[in-house]
Amino acid sequence: MKIIRGRVWKFGDNVDTDVITPGIYLNAPMEEMKKHVLEVLNPRFPQEVKAGDIIVGGKNFGCGSSRETAADAIKALGVAAVVAESFARIFFRNAIGIGLSVLSCPGVASLFQEGEEAELDILQAKVKNLSAGATLHGQPLHGDILEILSRGGTLPLLKSLAEKERIPKP
Repeated sequence: MKIIRGRVWKFGDNVDTDVITPGIYLNAPMEEMKKHVLEVLNPRFPQEVKAGDIIVGGKNFGCGSSRETAADAIKALGVAAVVAESFARIFFRNAIGIGLSVLSCPGVASLFQEGEEAELDILQAKVKNLSAGATLHGQPLHGDILEILSRGGTLPLLKSLAEKERIPKP
């Protein structure tokens, strides 16, 4: 996995999936839905986020309902990764499933101010504030989780495994 570098968008504790993708847009096409991601917490975010940017969150990021659209819409905006103090379990699983890099890193919320530059090494679970020169170590991801992320999510992984099975054996 490559090193991820990007501008930080910072959010606090208990960011709910209902705030990430508001219910009024759940039946809208993704192109419309992504225009409203996290707008309740930061109206500039959906308009100004750039591909490769990184979300830094507090504790329990992605709590609330099991809304799969929360991770989907964040990825559709081009966000490269979400690093948080901790994640709600179902958001974490949904993100891994679609190949959105996530990393739990206690202390990360106090390491960054919005707009600073971050560098993430997912394999080493290392988070660096390039603007301030500070580094933290998060909770390493292991085995199957890293494999799923390296393949871009569960479906790409399963497709590649299915392709291997179709190859005729001599």
